[in-house]
Amino acid sequence: MKNRPLSLRQHILELRRRLFWSIAVLFVFTVAAFVFNEQIIRLLLGPAKGFADLPNGKPVFTELTEYIGVAMKVSLYTGLAASIPFILYQFVMFVAPGLTRTERRYLFTLIPASILSFLAGAAFGYKVLFPPAINFLLHYGSDVAVPLIRIGSYINLMITLLLWMGIIFEMPLVLFFLSKIGIVSYKFLARQRRWAFLLAFVVGAIITPTFDPINQTLVAVPIIVLYEVSIWLVWLGTRKKRRALRTQLEGDA
Repeated sequence: MKNRPLSLRQHILELRRRLFWSIAVLFVFTVAAFVFNEQIIRLLLGPAKGFADLPNGKPVFTELTEYIGVAMKVSLYTGLAASIPFILYQFVMFVAPGLTRTERRYLFTLIPASILSFLAGAAFGYKVLFPPAINFLLHYGSDVAVPLIRIGSYINLMITLLLWMGIIFEMPLVLFFLSKIGIVSYKFLARQRRWAFLLAFVVGAIITPTFDPINQTLVAVPIIVLYEVSIWLVWLGTRKKRRALRTQLEGDA
């Protein structure tokens, strides 16, 4: 027996309930992250091994409330990152009744894959991109001026870079989804390859905090690889549709 459709009031109550639990989980994770904010900040300081060459071997804060502000910001972002799976689950369960079986299948597949892709991008930035970039910034011009790095500016830079690298690694899934709804095709992506390569270096120049070509290349190369992966993913994803179309054309002939 089919479920009766919910009324507008029931939809609003359902949305309010899921928002309440999402905010509650975000609050719990944020408070837990604040308890361990020192460990999280030390983790974010990991790529800056060059801090050992600075006075006292650590960054500084120049305002009385700067460090507590950094601790709260890091806690909020960490809490948000930790609660994203739960929030996405609430979103999926809210919209799932209005979707077809195929749409639900794509949704339940793409959301976990998008989380893993984002984590892979952040891990790539943390392990591969950030250490040489930060080392370059710390030592460039150190013969002329003494670097005194503010903890606030450093943490803001790290959070921004982690976010952008995570978003970049979502590209294959985004293009795959766009192909499924008919906006792009693998032939279109293949024809735009040279422009994608150029755009990859432009994005690398924008994201990278340095102006040297080495660090820009470290960003551009993964983007190019991900673009090629996207082309193959779109090709595989539309293969069944092409086969069905070819069969239909042969049958009409």
